[in-house]
Amino acid sequence: MSSFSDDWLALREPYDARARNAKVLAAVAASFEQHDTIQIVDLGCGTGSTMRALSPLLAARQKWRLVDNDTELLAKAMAARPLECVAATAVTLDLNRDLEAALDGPINLVTTSALLDLVSEKWLERLAMKVAARSIPFYAALSYDGRIELTPVDPFDTAITAAVNAHQRTDKSFGPALGSAAAAIAITLFQSHSYALVQGASDWVISSDDCKMQSEVLAGWAKAAAGTSGLTAADASAWLTRRRDAVDAKISSIRVGHIDVFAVPMRTR
Repeated sequence: MSSFSDDWLALREPYDARARNAKVLAAVAASFEQHDTIQIVDLGCGTGSTMRALSPLLAARQKWRLVDNDTELLAKAMAARPLECVAATAVTLDLNRDLEAALDGPINLVTTSALLDLVSEKWLERLAMKVAARSIPFYAALSYDGRIELTPVDPFDTAITAAVNAHQRTDKSFGPALGSAAAAIAITLFQSHSYALVQGASDWVISSDDCKMQSEVLAGWAKAAAGTSGLTAADASAWLTRRRDAVDAKISSIRVGHIDVFAVPMRTR
């Protein structure tokens, strides 16, 4: 799995927290109202943002198994346990190679955030099959869906967006990534396993005051787009310069489309 820096994860977490779909979160919480204890596995946990977002909404005692391949990020996740009713265990695993180990043992809920767009269709099929075989509910937040809205409009925005979406489908250590198709494919897969779905948009809204976040996002897109889909490095660099000028002038805003999904088995196996 591709690594993400602690600084980037810390920068994006407030935007993730605001973006999470309230209807989907409410459905997750409602599903566990009668539980005294919930055992949760968080795949690709990073620094623990899913645990911090979800745990205050769950009234039961919670036992989180935080799974990632980055030991430094896991250490930060363990240091940020949010509530007294939350116990957490860190598990260092390669999710491509060791998915079955990550899903071993008693589990009431599997969660993940900003992961599905990085994985391959084959891996997601494998995950859905393993989760459905045990009738475990599944909450996947913040899957990128390909929508990018930029203000003010630049002539190269469409080409940059297309290049970014093409780059999203490159291999992120799981095989060819699903990119913007991830949420739709996840929905189809879990429906095929007789799951009921609650879904909703969870878009990042990055305003003209969010200069640091805008600068990081735009720079990442320019780097991803350079030299792809007919765009030269010079094209991408010139686009980034114009967009940074708009950020500095406080006239720039960005919306990035994401989708949240909560899948619940409709029958007991």
